[in-house]
Amino acid sequence: MMDILMYLFETYIHSDAELMVDQDELSEELLRAGFHQEDIYKALNWLEKLAALQDTDHTPYMNTSAVTSIRVYTQDEMNRLDVTCRGFLTYLEQIHVLSSETREMVIDRVMELETTEFILDDLKWIILMVLFNAPGNESAYSQMEELLYGAEDGYLH
Repeated sequence: MMDILMYLFETYIHSDAELMVDQDELSEELLRAGFHQEDIYKALNWLEKLAALQDTDHTPYMNTSAVTSIRVYTQDEMNRLDVTCRGFLTYLEQIHVLSSETREMVIDRVMELETTEFILDDLKWIILMVLFNAPGNESAYSQMEELLYGAEDGYLH
């Protein structure tokens, strides 16, 4: 499923190509690209849920009164997001690329992935997708792109 999400993001979103609205056509194209129907369905459903997050005032698992709080991860979240991933999320919050709201959107989308292996590079893609789809985060998206594509020879944090 991660491969499909990355393919869609690179092909349509990141490249500024016109996104086909018809889900059937998009599914057919993904099938021709070699993806499996079940994975396509899951990826499109995942993207619909991402879009739905921006249409609501409610951010999953978010306590909006806790501005200076520390995020405590559930056991399931820690199983999916290793120490490196959690540290990277904290780093992005500290440099104001992620807000607590967008962090929660990222965690929500990560937890919806059906995968046994999840690495930092996967997290970076999810962060880009969330920032791209969350209104008002254009600057954060640009910062994240710069961090990813401008830091080829060193550590990000």
